[in-house]
Amino acid sequence: MQALDLLLERRSMANLVEPAPEGKFLENIIKAGLRAPDHGNLTPWRFVIAQGEGLRKLSDILVHAAQVNNSPDAVIEKLKKAPFRAPMVITVIAKVTPHDKVPALEQYLSAGCAAQAMQMAAVAQGFQGFWRSGEWMFHKEVHQAFHLQGEDQIVGFLYLGTPGCTAMKVPERKMGDFVEFL
Repeated sequence: MQALDLLLERRSMANLVEPAPEGKFLENIIKAGLRAPDHGNLTPWRFVIAQGEGLRKLSDILVHAAQVNNSPDAVIEKLKKAPFRAPMVITVIAKVTPHDKVPALEQYLSAGCAAQAMQMAAVAQGFQGFWRSGEWMFHKEVHQAFHLQGEDQIVGFLYLGTPGCTAMKVPERKMGDFVEFL
């Protein structure tokens, strides 16, 4: 796949099945994340990979947070199933280092770039993925389970696997609606 085609045709695909990336494929995905913009060479990322038993552990973390919140049973049940929507979930964490010239926001953006690069590396190798966020990535109990400290923050859950369906067409957007020149 050509790099420009990959970027211009990017589309999340929520129906993912086995196999998940492994071996050299997974190594390439992680290496792509490690190439994200990194002002100050702070390496402000941490990637926690869940597959197999790890998906159950991630499910337990999310369910525990919902139970602490006294969430309705329907929410708990949805969270219990959430990690199993793909054979692999990578929790992308911004590991923030206090720095005079690189504020936390820039480090969060760097971790977000890492997640995007990892998703693109998966697609370039024939896999697919989608990036999930939501209230649970900000929850104190989830932070504790992932050993976050200080200003660390989960920037998303990157679900990866093999496409289980055909991707929907990418919506056309008029550049003039989003671009202006000074």
